[in-house]
This record gives sequence, C-alpha cells and structure tokens, in this order.
Amino acid sequence: QVQLVESGGGLVQAGGSLSLACAASGVIFSINRMGWYRQAPGKQRELVATIRTGGDTNYADSVRGRFTISRDNAKNTVVLQMNGLKPEDTAVYYCNYHPAFSTSDYWGQGTQVTVSS
Repeated sequence: QVQLVESGGGLVQAGGSLSLACAASGVIFSINRMGWYRQAPGKQRELVATIRTGGDTNYADSVRGRFTISRDNAKNTVVLQMNGLKPEDTAVYYCNYHPAFSTSDYWGQGTQVTVSS
C-alpha cells in the first residue's frame, strides 16, 4: 500500500504564489510517476503536472510557464510551485502516485487552493 500526505495550499490573491508538497510512503516502486491533478466545483479532475523518476515533466497548457513541478527521489516527495496564480486555478489539488508497469493509481486526500480576484 501507498500513502500520500499533502501539505500546502490555502487562500491567496491573484498574482500570488503557493507551494504544494506531497510525501509518499509505503511500498514505493523506484520507477514511477508522481504529480498533481485538480478538480474545480462542477468540473472533472484534470492534469496539472507530472514528473517521472528520471525527471521528465508534463504540464497542462493552462499552467505551463507559471507552475513548476520537482521531486526528491530519495525522499519520495514532489513539490508543485505555483506562481502567477489566477482565480481559475481555484480547485482541490490532489497528489498522484503511479508506479511503472502498473495500472494502479494512488491519490492523496486533496488540498484546497483558492485564488481571490
């Protein structure tokens, strides 16, 4: 089993910055993909950014250039630095862990990010 514990989030004004962190524990496969997804009220969960063990990243077009994802493989942690936040970034953000060669996905409990205009 894998547990994901998220931290960060909160309320910020438009143009501000926030950082989200996620720590994975349990049975962690050394090759994996970790990342962040978000879900706004009335909308489907969507990709924000992911990063593989080797460092390859993938960003949603809506956040590219504003958000940066990074990870520490030794600590099984992933961080999402969010700059230039917009009201449309308001959502519950979920940490995700996906081990290689598996169909399994693990999710954190979610953390609220609210951007006021």
